[in-house]
Amino acid sequence: MARMPAPVNSVASLTPHLFAPDAVRPLRAKEHFLKADTFVELHTHDWPQLTFSTRGVIRLSTEDGSYIVPPSRALWVPANMPHSITLIEDAELRTVYVHSWMAPAWEKCEVLEISPLLRALMLALDTTPDGQPLADPHAAQRERWIAPLLIDELERATQIRIDVPLPADKRLRQLCEVLLRAPASRATLAERAQAIGASERTVARMFRDQLGMSWQQWRQQAVLAHALPLLARGMPVSQVAAASGYATDSAFCAMFKAATGQSPTSFQHKKKSSPPQ
Repeated sequence: MARMPAPVNSVASLTPHLFAPDAVRPLRAKEHFLKADTFVELHTHDWPQLTFSTRGVIRLSTEDGSYIVPPSRALWVPANMPHSITLIEDAELRTVYVHSWMAPAWEKCEVLEISPLLRALMLALDTTPDGQPLADPHAAQRERWIAPLLIDELERATQIRIDVPLPADKRLRQLCEVLLRAPASRATLAERAQAIGASERTVARMFRDQLGMSWQQWRQQAVLAHALPLLARGMPVSQVAAASGYATDSAFCAMFKAATGQSPTSFQHKKKSSPPQ
């Protein structure tokens, strides 16, 4: 099986140095409008961040895993953690940098449900980079007022377990990345193992040794991470099932309910009149 092509548009780390938080401005926000298949290269910084999109789905990857983030969720990334971002579709990417002295003591990435208040607080922050006149001359004062409430709301947010762990082994990681980019592929484990020059038995053992789960369990996590944002955008269950590699709706629904305890329709945001363009 041939490897999937790399994203067509690779960009650097989107100038985090122009938004560094400090004691005077403990919260700094930035925004970027990015096209689907844009890849923000691996980078790190000295402060933690909260990443979300007001529209569009993104995938943030670290050395240990990959996280699918639809607009209803945000991803917390600790300080000094290398990460990259892939735009699954056109997105308005927002990032809030937090001064380390006031940040939650979370040592790993956390997927968080965004409350209306948390969203409003994040969107109220000025996004002007250093070296340019502030859009709001009172931005620094407002950031200091917003900061304690935003952190309190952040710590109250519901944490969601939809991460997809990734292995350290280069060959196994290649196999995983191919599936993450093409979750509808119905290639067997034997076929995927052959593509990386290994036997099916060897790959099955590597999944258990390195990730603590079977191939079937890992694939299910990857499919759920792919399907949840599609459901959140209101895509019909039949289309989500097909896009996830299932031949029938019933098989997909059975897997989904066994894994989450709920039906796929319970994750659809029916209040939205139309999905994001």
